[in-house]
Amino acid sequence: MKETYIWYASYGSNLNRERFMCYIEGGRPKGSEKTEVGCRDKTPPLKEETDIIHYPLYFAKRSGRWQKQGVAFIGLDEEEDAQTFSKRYLITAEQFHDVVKQENNGVELELNFDEIINGRYQKVRESWYGTIIHLGQHDGIPVFTFTADWGLDVAFTKPSVPYVSMIIEGLKTIDGLRHADIMNYLLTKPGIIGEYTKEELEQLMR
Repeated sequence: MKETYIWYASYGSNLNRERFMCYIEGGRPKGSEKTEVGCRDKTPPLKEETDIIHYPLYFAKRSGRWQKQGVAFIGLDEEEDAQTFSKRYLITAEQFHDVVKQENNGVELELNFDEIINGRYQKVRESWYGTIIHLGQHDGIPVFTFTADWGLDVAFTKPSVPYVSMIIEGLKTIDGLRHADIMNYLLTKPGIIGEYTKEELEQLMR
């Protein structure tokens, strides 16, 4: 399993490499209220790339990690007009398993990648991040992410300032994205629409 590599496509706080590496190495991310245990294999990703995935991004629920406010999810169905910025990390299948386990509060999960690919997505646990989606292939390697099984049928929730700040820091590393682009991007997302003003987001980008 350690020799099998997959791409993990992040779209929320894991856009920030420093935050994602807490899932790999262990540690407490800036602004988070939880210390992560890390993966069994703490080797950094072999590669990192940015991408746009055509699944709608939204913020919902109330996370104990992030001030009991909203966190990022994507819908289950691909939408041509949806544009969600993503950072792909090339990690082992074992590491992906361990990241998903940490996102599910340490619950052991069984991931059958062939079944997920064949079904496009699979709910492996009744939980916030218990549904694994196959996003296709890149360089001949399958791309996976995780989200909730409820799709967009959920109440949207405002994310906390530390959580939005973490996402902003990740978005800043994407080539070609200006501050105005980041602000306009976030202001279109359910959970942020009507909850953050342009001026408030401008403050977070300083």
